[in-house]
Amino acid sequence: MTLEWSDGLEQVDWEELSALFKAAPLGDKPAASLQTVFGNSRYRWFVRDQGRLVGVGRALADGVDTSYICDVAILPAYQGMGLGKQIVGRLVEQSRGHKKILLYAVPGKEPFYRKFGFQRMKTAMAIFANPVDARANGYVED
Repeated sequence: MTLEWSDGLEQVDWEELSALFKAAPLGDKPAASLQTVFGNSRYRWFVRDQGRLVGVGRALADGVDTSYICDVAILPAYQGMGLGKQIVGRLVEQSRGHKKILLYAVPGKEPFYRKFGFQRMKTAMAIFANPVDARANGYVED
């Protein structure tokens, strides 16, 4: 397996990326929305195997204060091979120099991110578009 890494947007098939998120499974993310969020991200990685998109990740960053790593997704057939670790590692490295690097994990995946030095925050808060789903999926507690 020879993986091809890129950070450019020119060759991204947004429908293929949307399908990757569904398969990962990280939810239904419409192609147009993904084009907007990846286009607005300072750092991003797309990983292909023989032209097929198999992994992705991005970071919103301001260049000084905060970098927020998000949307790390791997096709199920490629999970467990260290690809997610490589994507997160590259995003963390690119984000070095920021005062803080943030992310929030799918509940239960926190141990994976601890390996990179991430620590649970006591004061992190969020406003979700769908608070009922956020609570049901374990992102918010009472």
